[in-house]
Amino acid sequence: MASEPRVELTPAAADLVRRLRAVHGPLMFHQSGGCCDGSAPMCYPAGEFRTGASDVLLADLAVDGVAETVSFWMSASQYERWSHTRLIVDVVEGRGSGFSLEAPEGVRFLIRSRLLRPATSYASGATDPGPPVSGGPSAH
Repeated sequence: MASEPRVELTPAAADLVRRLRAVHGPLMFHQSGGCCDGSAPMCYPAGEFRTGASDVLLADLAVDGVAETVSFWMSASQYERWSHTRLIVDVVEGRGSGFSLEAPEGVRFLIRSRLLRPATSYASGATDPGPPVSGGPSAH
């Protein structure tokens, strides 16, 4: 049984990613853990947000079959709390964070979530533990 994707883009989010990529080049997301950004997925030029051993690469999101993907990162401690969910990146009207690339567009990315069905192994009964903790950009 194939496991469900951990992260996906809605059509509106994919469209915004295409527009932002045309202006800013390769992109990445980091799921904010709170503080001044709430819990919004933050969009940056690829590599601008430094990831490290405390971050998990959840997905490399393809947009319209383009070879270049958009990486989606989250802190490992936050992933522990969200590991049972599929994260759906959407976009809505309204001002987001000043740190994320979409802020000047009058829209903001947000996360919708859905519970994942456990990917059960018939042999062991074990469930999918999710992606491993990454050592940062050089590890993928």
